[in-house]
Amino acid sequence: MLLLGLPVLLFALITWQVVADGPLVGADERLSRALVHPDGASELLADLGNVQVAVPVLAVALACAARHGRATGTDRWWLPPVAAAVAMLLVPALVAPLKEWTDRPGTPAVPPAVGYYPSGHTATAVVAYGAATLLLLPLLGSAVLRRALVLLCAALVLGVSFGLVRRGYHWPLDVVASWCLGAVLLVCLSLVVSRSTRRSSAGTPSRRTGPS
Repeated sequence: MLLLGLPVLLFALITWQVVADGPLVGADERLSRALVHPDGASELLADLGNVQVAVPVLAVALACAARHGRATGTDRWWLPPVAAAVAMLLVPALVAPLKEWTDRPGTPAVPPAVGYYPSGHTATAVVAYGAATLLLLPLLGSAVLRRALVLLCAALVLGVSFGLVRRGYHWPLDVVASWCLGAVLLVCLSLVVSRSTRRSSAGTPSRRTGPS
C-alpha cells in the first residue's frame, strides 16, 4: 500500500499546486528557466517518449512474455501481457482528461498553448519501458542481465524526462507528476506479474495434458 500511497499523494499535491498556481509552480518555473537549453541531444532524448518509439518496445516484450508463458504451460499465461497492455491503454485515458482539466500553459520555449500537465511523453515512457521490464525480468535467468535491464529502463525514462525539460517541451513538475502516475500503474502491474510468477513457481497445474 505504501508503494501506491506515496505516488498518489505526491501526484495529488502537485496537481493541487498546478491548479491553484501555488508556490511550487513558481519554483518549478524558475527551475525550468535554469534547465532549458534546446539542442539536438535533448530533442533526441525527448523523442524516446514518442508512442511510435516506446509502444513497439512494449509490443515486443508482450510477445516474448506471451510466447514464453504459453511454451512453458503457465496457467493463465496471457494475464501479465494483457495487464501490461491495459496499463498502456490507461495512459492516454488518464492523461488526456487531466490535461484538459488543469489547462496548464507550456514553457516559453514552445508556441503558446495549454494542456501540458501532466507529460504524456513521460507517462508513455514510464509505462511502456517499465511494463516491458516487468514482463521480461522473470524470463532472464542471470542476475546480471536483470540488473542491466532495470538500469536500461531507468536510463530510458530519465533520458526522456531530461530531454523534455531540457528542450522546454515540459515544466519539471509535468514530468514528476507523470512519474507518479506511471508508478501507480506499474505497481498494479507488478502485483499481477509477481502473482503469476509465484503460481508458476508453485507448480500450478497447466492446461496442457499431453507431452511437451
